[in-house]
Amino acid sequence: MLLLLEQILNGLQFGVMLFLLAAGLTLVLGIMNLVNLAHGSLYMVGAFVTAAVTSWSGSFMIGLAIALPATMLVGMLVEVIVLRRLYPRHHLDQVLATFGLILFFNELVRVLWGPRPVFLDVPEFLNGSVELLPGIPYPAYRLAIILVGLLVALFLYFLTQRTRIGMLIRAGASNREMVGALGVNVGLLYTIVFGIGAMLAGLAGVMAGPVYSVEMGMGEAILIQVFVVIVIGGIGSIRGALIGSILVGLVDTLGRSFLPTALRLIMDPSRADGMGSALSSMSIYMLMALVLFVKPQGLFRAHG
Repeated sequence: MLLLLEQILNGLQFGVMLFLLAAGLTLVLGIMNLVNLAHGSLYMVGAFVTAAVTSWSGSFMIGLAIALPATMLVGMLVEVIVLRRLYPRHHLDQVLATFGLILFFNELVRVLWGPRPVFLDVPEFLNGSVELLPGIPYPAYRLAIILVGLLVALFLYFLTQRTRIGMLIRAGASNREMVGALGVNVGLLYTIVFGIGAMLAGLAGVMAGPVYSVEMGMGEAILIQVFVVIVIGGIGSIRGALIGSILVGLVDTLGRSFLPTALRLIMDPSRADGMGSALSSMSIYMLMALVLFVKPQGLFRAHG
């Protein structure tokens, strides 16, 4: 029971991490109709900037405070210089251009920080554990990730449903020409939306830094799972991104933890381990296929 609870929390923490990435990407994909493969590069930029500033200042919080606006600024510059020209182009052109951005950012990181991974320690005030129930401790930093993800979800709900910019975002997603005709600067609106998405990717990189390795190309490894989340949740839906992220995080973590052991009950250990490992690797894709079979548009409609 203790192991099950721990793995559920690990799955929730991984799901929240995916949500921070998926929320920004689904906004960009659903509103701007832009396929941005370079979203993972912004996640990498957030992690590297945090590691560099933390190493220089000795404070993780200073690293966090600088990394978020820095990543947002990088995202807005990329949108203005490169991506703005891609909105009317075919998705294949967008894929090729943003793949080029991945190569650019990887090379930029290699030049600035070298090819080796950079280490980022857990902040001192979170370097411990919290006893959730008697005899059940859990790392405080992982709990902090879950809390941050839930707060971001509340912020995005408030932003999109209760503010004027949220109203414009939803209106711009439905009919860009009509919103532009009403005097709204749609170009500036898109730049702000992309900047918010970039900042969320940077926040995911900040939170992932002390847990995973901060290294060149770290964004590509997680990007496929983020796209799976968006497809499951429904393209353009923040609520779908949250639910999809938690589902993917739980299925992936619990599958890797318990599937080989469960298969050992019905087959020999070596075969069970091999089959369990293969099935757990495919589990999120099987989940996606099941969701699409039942609801081809994803769990929630766009912009919900």
